[in-house]
Amino acid sequence: MKGFLGVDVGSVSTNIVVLDESGQLLAESYLRTSGRPIEVVQEGIYDIGQELAGEVEIAAAGTTGSARYLTSMIVGADVVKNEITCHAVAASKVVPGVRTIIEIGGQDSKIIILRHGVVTDFAMNTVCAAGTGSFLDQQASRLLIPIEEFGNYALKSKNPVRIAGRCAVFAESDMIHKQQLGYNTEDIIAGLCEALVRNYMNNVGKGKEILEPIIFQGGVAANAGLVQAFNSYLNTEVIVPPHYGVMGAIGAALLAQEAYAKKGRTNFKGFSLRDIEFVTTSFECKGCSNACEVVQFFQNGELIARWGDRCGKWELQTA
Repeated sequence: MKGFLGVDVGSVSTNIVVLDESGQLLAESYLRTSGRPIEVVQEGIYDIGQELAGEVEIAAAGTTGSARYLTSMIVGADVVKNEITCHAVAASKVVPGVRTIIEIGGQDSKIIILRHGVVTDFAMNTVCAAGTGSFLDQQASRLLIPIEEFGNYALKSKNPVRIAGRCAVFAESDMIHKQQLGYNTEDIIAGLCEALVRNYMNNVGKGKEILEPIIFQGGVAANAGLVQAFNSYLNTEVIVPPHYGVMGAIGAALLAQEAYAKKGRTNFKGFSLRDIEFVTTSFECKGCSNACEVVQFFQNGELIARWGDRCGKWELQTA
């Protein structure tokens, strides 16, 4: 059986999926990146290979996320695309005709506007981390509530408290203040969810024409309280797809399938990536005032790639 691999490596999580030729999910993996993208990708790919037990041949691989270029060198990717494109491709596969994508991950949030299957506009958060997965993790930990249950507390609320959601610092300070006034946890969490949705809509979604169907994806879509808050704010029901947490990786796999259809071969290095030694180093180019940081990537001691320079001087030079 032919399979198509998608890898999405972000600052918080690494997501890996394999799709069959009909686009059905054969395997998925959600891992913490923990600042070790190379090791996590190696282990994740190996584990996926063990799960598939030799029954699937990877026909093509795609990478996305903030570490997409590095990851492409590790796995031998056939296509490398940004997160906006991959999330749009995956969402269009799940909900044909989708016109708005709300995507909130570990450290960033974005909105993608599509019309007739084409991305026409998008925006991402800039400096504020309120509403992202890492912020919610912090609040759940502070309240001694498992993050998996955090959103369910909001659903039990009878009277959500108004929380200042302009930024992560203000939100946390206001939560503490409301606790000291004696408000119950459920109402505080529900108020926080509503505040984070207001923050998102007033910053990331500001000025955007938000039309249905609307998909909510990314790891934070697991938070039932935020889903409810979006439904209330938008006065409609947002769609949470079955594999909301790995949609970027699914999009990368679908694009890899398209690449395979065009060239009929793959650069994928196989599931035994953990047997290969990958090392990254860098140096500062002194050739001009730009002082570019040039990244060098080694496989088993052999230099196989360089990137980071603006003029192309080092990218074109081979070892």
